[in-house]
This record gives sequence, structure tokens and C-alpha cells, in this order.
Amino acid sequence: MDGISRKHRILMVSDFFFPNFGGVESHIYYLSQCLLKLGHKVVVMTHAYGKRSGVRYVTGGLKVYYVPWRPFLMQNTLPTLFMTFPIIRTILIRERISVVHGHQAFSTLCHEALMHARTMGYKVIFTDHSLYGFADVGSIHMNKVLQFTLADIDQAICVSHTSKENTVLRSGISPEKVFMVPNAVDTAMFTPSPNRLSRDEIIIVVISRLVYRKGADLLVEVIPEVCRLFPKVRFIVGGDGPKRVRLEEMREKFSLQDRVEMLGAVPHAQVRSVLISGHIFLNSSLTEAFCIAILEAASCGLLTVSTRVGGVPEVLPDDMVVLAEPDPEDMVRAVRKAIDILPGIDPQTMHLRMKRLYSWDDVAKRTEIVYDRAMQSPDTNLLDRLPKYLSCGAWAGKLFCLVMIVNYLVWCLLEFLQPAEDVEEVPDIIGPLHSQLHPVDDD
Repeated sequence: MDGISRKHRILMVSDFFFPNFGGVESHIYYLSQCLLKLGHKVVVMTHAYGKRSGVRYVTGGLKVYYVPWRPFLMQNTLPTLFMTFPIIRTILIRERISVVHGHQAFSTLCHEALMHARTMGYKVIFTDHSLYGFADVGSIHMNKVLQFTLADIDQAICVSHTSKENTVLRSGISPEKVFMVPNAVDTAMFTPSPNRLSRDEIIIVVISRLVYRKGADLLVEVIPEVCRLFPKVRFIVGGDGPKRVRLEEMREKFSLQDRVEMLGAVPHAQVRSVLISGHIFLNSSLTEAFCIAILEAASCGLLTVSTRVGGVPEVLPDDMVVLAEPDPEDMVRAVRKAIDILPGIDPQTMHLRMKRLYSWDDVAKRTEIVYDRAMQSPDTNLLDRLPKYLSCGAWAGKLFCLVMIVNYLVWCLLEFLQPAEDVEEVPDIIGPLHSQLHPVDDD
């Protein structure tokens, strides 16, 4: 079948990319590198980071457009609806893109790029990396935005079965359009320590953003109790955020300065060196679609203790993780159980298992199938698409239709002012640049 052998020209779009670090950033980077190895053309579009603006090339010849928009809240650009259309249109034409792939539900740039791409007739795919609720004001607003974006999507991807169920319920998208493609881990980068650590002292590692959603308040209650019950346990806490103050206060209150080490923000290149200094990895998230940090810890040979939330139970086999309810008492119980079974854990064996279970090459091949499916979807015009938006609600549906009609008129205006044939196409870089997969450059 032609769709199987087709080489795609993909534009990855998100507000979240390097030099910022996180799960979404790593996912886009490693997926792009593996797609390049498969022979596809991949271009990334994100907003400017500090002085990093314009076109940059990172490892493997991956081309990144840092468009000159500045973030205004949590690394998100200010919503403009139509102001981003000219530059997105230019990139799509210059790079001869065939598929636009947006990442993360609360990325403004992602939603706007998908909207403009659909107006221009491109195939669009969306990957949801997070879980959201249904009751609070923020979630209600975000769910309506997601419903708008996914009303006319070709295909969607979720990183866990729980995430897929959550996305389908929030957006109303047909489950048949949603694929489950998990995250992965670079097992070549996250390897165990060649020397087995002494168990005279048990070291528990926490690496996380110290915010409410990541369960920092749980840590404040769990750490003192674990230290009281197990005199030989010591904690290493890496990460920064607004809840760091509470952890510092807890350390002072219980006089745990010699047993709780606060590292602050840990650069991604140094995460492995922190992980291999411990025996147990503790994840206290209150919501999580898929936790890449757990994969990185398991690949380094650490036994994981985690809250039983979202897609976390799907990540690791039962003998590699101890799950607990997001309750301090149950988490202390889980830590006790992990300490008991720790002597039976072999880091090298765990690493080899992770190598077989998770691979970015496998993620890329599964994503390639989604691209093939999207390319087979029928082409539609504006009149075919408007009823999909109209079904999004009595008032919201009419508003969404108005937005798409105005967006179409903006496109017509741009075509009049600068016809597509007047936009210079850029030549492709062909050579050994795409043959290697390495961590991203910091410069």
C-alpha cells in the first residue's frame, strides 16, 4: 500500500521545546530524531526562548523555528487566534509540509497552528500529554478549547489508555480516531551505576517540579515519617518550584538537614548522575498521563514507589514498582514495602528489561502508522467542516464557526497579498546528519 512507504514532511508544533526541559520537550525531540532516521523530514516550531530566536539546527540536523513570540504565562504564548497565521503559513509552504503534529493541550501555539493548518487543507494530528478534570473553571475552559481543536482533527494520539479515555470524554472525539502511543526512554543515556550501591544506607531520590500537581505537599508529610521509622534512610530531592519553601520548612522543623538533601533544579544532562546515587525513586504526582521520570529511574535500576494516579499503573510491570494511593499513610506503607523487597532488585536486569519494553524507535514506527492513516483521510472544504464545529454547543458551536470563517477569509487575504508560488521553498539537507541519535545540544 502506498501509505506504508510514503515519506512524510512533518511540522512539530508546541510551546514546549528545548532549551526548556520536561516530558513534552523530550518526547518531541526524541520522536523527531527517530523519524529523521526513518527517512522523514521533520521541522519543529516553537516560540523564542530568551535570545534564542530564528532558525536553529540541533543534533541530527533537526531544524527548529524559534518564532519571535515571547511567553507570557507558564511558557505559553499569548493567544492571538489570527496573528500567527502569516508566519505559520510561510513555514508550511517553505518547508513543503504534509503533516502538522501539535503537542500538549495547554500549548497556545499548538492550537493556533492546527487551526491554521486545517484552514489551508493540511492533515493535522494532535498528541495529548496530560490529564484534566471536568469540574474546575480552568479545566472547563481548556476542555472547550480542546473540543474546538479536535472537532476537525484527522487523528489524535494519547500516551496511555487512561489518557485516551480522558481525552475522548473531554473533547467528544471519536475513539476510533485516537491512537495510544506511549512515551519511551533513552536507555543508552540512562544506565545503572557499574558498581552496586551499599545498602548500609538507603537513599530515596525525588526528581520533580515542586508544585501542587506533582504532590509536593505529600512529600512534606511523607518524608518526616519515613525518616522517623527508618533511621538508615536518606532523601535526595531534585527540582524547584513554589512548593520548595514548604520542603525547606519541613526540613528545618524536623531537623532533617543531614538526611534530606535539596539540590534545586537539576539539568537534564545531570539527571542520571543523581538517579544512580539512590536505591528507590519516589513519585508523588497527583495526576499524571504518563510519567517519563519513572522510566528514566527504572532504566537506571531504581525501584519505584509511586502514587496510583492516571496512567502511572500502565507504565511499569508490577515487580518494578510499588503503587500507593495519594495519601501520606499509604505512601509510607509503600516505601516500607519497597525497602523490604530492595535486596531482590538487580539494577542491570531492570535496565535490560526497560531496553526491551520501551524504545523511541518503536514509538516513531507507531507514530508513522498514525501519519499514514491521517494521509488517507478524505480532503474536505470549509462547508464540509463547519457542521463539525457547529455540533460543539449551542453558543460555542456558532462562535467556533465564526472563528473558522474569519480564519478562512484571513487565508484568502494572505494568498492575495503573497501568493503561495511567491514563497521561496527551502532546499532539504541530505547527508549523514540524520544518521545518529544523541542528546540535544545545549548551545
